[in-house]
Amino acid sequence: MVTTAPDGRAGIDATLVRRLLAAQFPQWSDLPVTPVAADGWDNRTYRLGEDMTVRLPTAPGYVPAVAKEHEWLPRLAPALPVAVPPVLAMGEPGAGYPFPWSVRGWLPGEPADPARIDDMPGLAVAVAEFIRALQRCDTNSGPLAGAHSFYRGTPPAHYDEETRRCLVELAGQVDTARAAAVWDAALAAESRGTPVWFHGDIASGNLLVDGGKLAAVIDFGTSGVGDPACDLVITWTMFTGASRDAFREAVGQDEGTWARARGWALWKALLVRDFRVLGEVLASEG
Repeated sequence: MVTTAPDGRAGIDATLVRRLLAAQFPQWSDLPVTPVAADGWDNRTYRLGEDMTVRLPTAPGYVPAVAKEHEWLPRLAPALPVAVPPVLAMGEPGAGYPFPWSVRGWLPGEPADPARIDDMPGLAVAVAEFIRALQRCDTNSGPLAGAHSFYRGTPPAHYDEETRRCLVELAGQVDTARAAAVWDAALAAESRGTPVWFHGDIASGNLLVDGGKLAAVIDFGTSGVGDPACDLVITWTMFTGASRDAFREAVGQDEGTWARARGWALWKALLVRDFRVLGEVLASEG
């Protein structure tokens, strides 16, 4: 999720970042520190000079991602077709800030704009190729899906109670009978494949586009090893028409994975009351 947030959100501001840098990485302490225009929710991100960024978790639940990305991004990067955030350093708690934090290399590009998909005819296939390449990465000793990935990569049943509650709350506003059928199909389609790497949040804000082409994929905080169904949610959240068809053909996956993916998309759309996406999910055939 990407938002434009004022400096100081979650008690984190540029002054804090400067204090942390001065204490732990003095070689970078003279560089300007400025909030990025499009900030995430899990972390506050600041641009450090021209070539780096600083990312600080905003809450305890996002802390496991720091060490995970620090270890695994350099190991995954050589096998992926586009850039991922270059890891430069990992900071420690300090200056009143209680969590570990990271310094990354700056990646050029802008977040993909769903309204401009028709202007980027190769984007859907490029995203599919990234997902397939990530699935081919070595999973040996990789972090198994669980709390650190907010249960992406696990069976969607983890969110069964939450989904059922949303269906009750939205009765009369959406076709809850059809939605329940989609959810039941997702629960029934148990994963029988070998666990693979997944990103966990393939969304427009985490896809950087440069010159109309996919240039980088960022924010691996919910990544891990498990069921890749969650990475297919972009089918309904971003792609439509020809781009959706191109993505589905290029990314492959079996029918059960698609059923679970549709369930993941349904859960999130119900939770955030995204009626556009909900309509896309209910109108599709899986």
